[in-house]
Amino acid sequence: MRVNPLHLGNLRGDLFGGVTAAVVALPLALAFGVSSGAGAITGLYGAVFVGLFAALFGGTPAQISGPTGSMTVVMTTVFTALLAKHPDTGLNMAFTVVMLGGIFQILFGVLRLGKYITMIPYTVISGFMSGIGAIIVLLQIGPLLGHQASGNVLDSLGSLPDFLSNLNPTATGLGLLTLAIVFLWPPKLTRVVPSPLLALIVCTLMAVVLLPDRDLRLIGEIPTGLPTRRLPLISPGELKDMIGYGLMLATLGSIDSLLTSLVADNITRTNHDSDRELIGQGLV
Repeated sequence: MRVNPLHLGNLRGDLFGGVTAAVVALPLALAFGVSSGAGAITGLYGAVFVGLFAALFGGTPAQISGPTGSMTVVMTTVFTALLAKHPDTGLNMAFTVVMLGGIFQILFGVLRLGKYITMIPYTVISGFMSGIGAIIVLLQIGPLLGHQASGNVLDSLGSLPDFLSNLNPTATGLGLLTLAIVFLWPPKLTRVVPSPLLALIVCTLMAVVLLPDRDLRLIGEIPTGLPTRRLPLISPGELKDMIGYGLMLATLGSIDSLLTSLVADNITRTNHDSDRELIGQGLV
């Protein structure tokens, strides 16, 4: 596969664009890693590898890939279901599902199915993404109020009365302050300091300096070095479900990527290669 060449004439823009994307992706990667159940370090590694390999082998030059909320919701379901049934091997099986999703996505690209994915009606995508957004909000009510996150929407809804009656004032206050900074930070200043990064720095400093003795749930220590190698593991009894989860991840990832590619095309007045983009995303 042809690798995207480095154009020295665009080096300054590429450099600043990469730094900006890294800064914006940092808090999102941490949040999505924790929300998925795999841990903050997994979110960081995911952002690094997705951003690198999708850019090298993808088909949309103006697109920077990274973790997304929709994929996080699906992965939360996968982790929760497999770990509940297989506490010792569920994590390896979950990562096997991710690998299956990548293989299916590459297969979509080889079979030149990219053009058909972009024909899905906008209302279908809008309803689907709205549902994903609602699920993310419901799952994060508990952590916002200072309680343990749940990977199940029904469990989160059922625990809502307990969350509200036993909320942690400090955690809730920090969460609301974070939301306020993200939404109220002036757009002109966001170009200089992205609001998610500012919220992350300000509220973390407040928690560490001003509120060190309060009962706050922390991400915890993030390990250094390369990620732990996990060998693929397929359970014959779970094969059908694992393939189903893999197809779900591949389809969702394909739709998400190609719709974003269309947006990039409209902004840059270029045309992306949808099949190559699918292969590049699948390789990640």
